Amino acid sequence: MKAKTLRGVCGAVIAMAVGASTLWAAKKPAVPEVELNPAGQRLFARYSDQLKALQAQIEKALPKVDEQQKAAFLKAYQGEAAAMAAAQKAMHAQVKSKDKEAAAKAYRAAKEALAQAATNAQAPASAMLTGLEKFLASDKLDTPLAKYVVLAEATPRGLAEFAQQGPQEEALVEKLLADADLMKQMVAADGAKGGKYGQAMKIYTDIQKAGGKAKSGNLQRLALGISLEHAVPIKQSNPKAQTDAPATVDPVKRYQHYEKAFLDGELDPGFKDLTVWEYRMAVDGDEPDSILAWGRQMLRNYRPDHVSTADYRWRYVAAVKTEVQYGSQNVKNDLPTLQNYQNIIMNGGVCGRRAFFGRFVLRCFGIPTVARPQTGHAALCHWTPDGWVVCLGATWGWGRIERDSDLDFLAITQARKVEAAYPQVQRAQWIGAALGEKRAFGFHAGASGFWNGVALYRQRAIIEKAKTVTLAAVGEDIGEANESKEKEIVKAATIADADKKITIARDGAITIPASACSKPTKSTGKIVFMKSSLGGMQLHYSRTGGAEAFEYTFEAPAAGTYALSARVVTTSADQHLLVASNDAKEPIDIAVPFTVGMWDKTPPVEVSLVKGRNVLRFSRNEPVKGLTIKDFTLTPVK
Repeated sequence: MKAKTLRGVCGAVIAMAVGASTLWAAKKPAVPEVELNPAGQRLFARYSDQLKALQAQIEKALPKVDEQQKAAFLKAYQGEAAAMAAAQKAMHAQVKSKDKEAAAKAYRAAKEALAQAATNAQAPASAMLTGLEKFLASDKLDTPLAKYVVLAEATPRGLAEFAQQGPQEEALVEKLLADADLMKQMVAADGAKGGKYGQAMKIYTDIQKAGGKAKSGNLQRLALGISLEHAVPIKQSNPKAQTDAPATVDPVKRYQHYEKAFLDGELDPGFKDLTVWEYRMAVDGDEPDSILAWGRQMLRNYRPDHVSTADYRWRYVAAVKTEVQYGSQNVKNDLPTLQNYQNIIMNGGVCGRRAFFGRFVLRCFGIPTVARPQTGHAALCHWTPDGWVVCLGATWGWGRIERDSDLDFLAITQARKVEAAYPQVQRAQWIGAALGEKRAFGFHAGASGFWNGVALYRQRAIIEKAKTVTLAAVGEDIGEANESKEKEIVKAATIADADKKITIARDGAITIPASACSKPTKSTGKIVFMKSSLGGMQLHYSRTGGAEAFEYTFEAPAAGTYALSARVVTTSADQHLLVASNDAKEPIDIAVPFTVGMWDKTPPVEVSLVKGRNVLRFSRNEPVKGLTIKDFTLTPVK
């Protein structure tokens, strides 16, 4: 997808797509809002003294760096950062430029300048990293560094405001500041959102008190990730009709939801191995917990193939491609009784709503994901075991995570995968914070101070040594389109004889599995056979593609009138299925219920069968929305 194609109607929703400040964006000190009482003033003085003492301790422990070598390093760092910014600007300028040839020439020149700047930086950067190798590899300063970062990000005043509320709050802060391991774990995961460490500690403690298994392993990491991310309350997106629903997401209940889903085997297999930092991007949704559960059940009922696919790039999120119609013409039909994500899969939308739904369905299964907008368009990126991938948008380099280049975020994700080495990057960043440097999360953020430069070159070295492969974007051509121009590979489905077995009950009722088709006998793209979460197989009639009929040939034990009903799943209202038996001149219309992603039966319609061989022919009048069918039941009408 070319960046220039992603403009127009999507632009209006970009601000919404970005959402609240992401966990990895630079933190700003909390703005004092509460007057300090005498206890608060005492605590403020104590925390201020601790911060000052830690800063002095850290400065004293730093290794001596040759000033000439340092100057050469800073010059190289600043030069490369400036060249990188110029190249990025030139790349994006090609989209708007009227003189495409001149813009392309300018971009080529900028890339050459960047390559030269990177070459110039190699020697001074390598020399500096070699000199600091032992220091960065040591964890001796981790405890004071972690405590400094907590105090600095929370601010002494912010901690005092929280602690002055009462003995319990003060005890929580004191407990946190005395727990070196917990503080290190927090700051390694980019700290409490908004610097609200007191609130994060309260949530973490409440989760532990609520029982469960949050004291160790991945569930402890999950509990901490939720505590850090929900330190600033997340506004809950409720159905408009539910005026008495909670205004914000309850973090303790959010933890309990994911814990139960994990223990019940409902989440993605990769969920158990996520880091605290990664968990934060899986648990930060605005949906109620009940809607998370609905999303998992809906997809397992309706499109289980999207759950089971081995292609992690499209796992779960393929539902956007196949089910969420592009266009805003039906948004007016959103129902106040449905939650936002239920309305989106029902009525579609432009890029913003589709990206929202994509991130939602990934969160349902515990997959980390963030908004990744670009000029005039909303997209997303998400975690896979092989790295992060952009979905429904242009490739890396064309978008933003929060307000910064997505390439900086990508580099962080790649370096963090090397868990043994990444703490060296963070130590340099924390030292930079202690010395008053502005945090630079990547080269595209512009040059900062010496220690931030050290962190970025160490991060690059980690990525290069790991020989990390960057995943290409997927879904580029459907970011603003209803159907992909790429030819879809129709996956063959093996339908066992047992899954095609038609049964006749003692009362003469005939049950026909949807997978017992006599035409077609294999998946066609429009008609897809897939394993069912109920066992056996099921049929999905796709939203996209041309109209296609499907037939069933079977033996009836007796002639007569039969009541025909189907077990179905729908995610959209006003659906119909036409059926004609044998040589009927006109098909009968079956009004398919809106099941909101759950299994239900269609109201019965009457068809005439002959004794012996019969054919039921089903069809639909396009355009249609997706329809999933498990089986048909024909009951004799007496």
